[in-house]
Amino acid sequence: MKHIRCDVAIIGAGTAGLSAYRAARAAGKHAVLIEGGPYGTTCARVGCMPSKLLISAAEAAHALHTAPAFGVHPGAARIDGPAVMDRVRRERDRFAGFVVENVEGLPAADKLRGYARFAAPGRLVVDEHTEVQAERIVIATGSVPVVPEEWARAGPRVIHSDAVFEWTDLPKSVAVIGTGVIGLELGQALHRLGVRVALYARGNSIAQLSDPAVLADAAAVLQEELDVRFQTQVVSVQPDGEQLALTTRNAAGDERQEHYEHVLVAIGRAPNVQALRLDLAGIERDRRGIPLYDRTTMQCGTSPIFIAGDANDELPLLPEAADQGRIAGHNAAWYPDVQPGLRRTPLAIAFTEPQIATAGAGWRTLCQSHHGGFAVGTVSFANQGRSRVMLQNKGTLRVYGEYGSGRFLGAEMAGPRAEHIGHLLAWAVQAGLTVAAMLDMPFYHPVVEEGVRTALRDLAEALKHPPPEPRQPCPDCTPGT
Repeated sequence: MKHIRCDVAIIGAGTAGLSAYRAARAAGKHAVLIEGGPYGTTCARVGCMPSKLLISAAEAAHALHTAPAFGVHPGAARIDGPAVMDRVRRERDRFAGFVVENVEGLPAADKLRGYARFAAPGRLVVDEHTEVQAERIVIATGSVPVVPEEWARAGPRVIHSDAVFEWTDLPKSVAVIGTGVIGLELGQALHRLGVRVALYARGNSIAQLSDPAVLADAAAVLQEELDVRFQTQVVSVQPDGEQLALTTRNAAGDERQEHYEHVLVAIGRAPNVQALRLDLAGIERDRRGIPLYDRTTMQCGTSPIFIAGDANDELPLLPEAADQGRIAGHNAAWYPDVQPGLRRTPLAIAFTEPQIATAGAGWRTLCQSHHGGFAVGTVSFANQGRSRVMLQNKGTLRVYGEYGSGRFLGAEMAGPRAEHIGHLLAWAVQAGLTVAAMLDMPFYHPVVEEGVRTALRDLAEALKHPPPEPRQPCPDCTPGT
């Protein structure tokens, strides 16, 4: 067996791992990057980029469908499934190729191919061919889609989101299990591309929303277009010839069986740490086996082991993985001089229509941190000028502010241009702006952002009337209620 010694060993060459490697190298340390799977980040290969390619094709098809409302009548639309998926795969490969080229450009001595596991707190074994003695270690192994074993036994037509981007044609029907970001984005895109789609949710959740008012409005708007079955459980998935028989049970206890070409399981991703033998790493773990760590330093306890990206199951988003990797790599390089790194204001976006965005502290978080004692401002986009012009006048924005200080705390939104509005509101939170200061900012006319001003004005008025003490806990902070 080959033996290697290094300052920092990084397990995983995805977004977090590459950021950690660069940070360690920038600190002048000898870093080794260990990867057993294909090079190319989750985002580039099976996440953000290929999903947006599919969504863009769906938006083009939807534009033809909605054009008559503007008095524009295109000819008969034809969706070429093989052509759609060919572009998705080609452009996906192009994006992933940039990442692969980047990794291939790293010094050969810094890359080690194979799957690593702990043999001791500072010792790794890679595929039985190499032993790595590292003074510090960064775990950046990413995540894997969750597919319950009893469903997977129905055969290869039970898939997760990664498999969608290998299709060479569009299927005729898909059942999507889960109404998180992945399920909603793919489900709506496939529906708009002519696939028969039904979405199933065990509860009432939608993407990352927790505000009951935004959640209820988003559900109503999505159900105008999509077949979404809330409070519905999967009873069984069984093969039936060239299809799958999906049996579900609704809240009333009624069972229903339907047939689909594929069942797309989008109920979440799990940290990819089970094969690492963390029991030999000498670090404390939670009941699921995930290392306990400090989110400001990414350090596991007081050990020289750090964890970043999807592997820690905090915020499975590319910007978060990049930030966490940089913090972990820097602190691994300078251990034991471990310092808090910059954790930016939370920002999450779902590229559905209407788009969904959350920025800063959301409803559920504020119910816990402010015990219900925070002010809320609201705007509906139903009659917002620019939104009506574009025939995208659907959705709700809710903004939150702190009594006394007037500080802007965060927002939840389902509505037009949410990907851009979410950025503006996240910047306002991170800058520590007050609601009054935000209202002093310029607002052009006519723009969707005027809806933000309406919500902020509503919030400013609410901040003038703080609730009497003592503040009562938020009575109902669960999604879907």
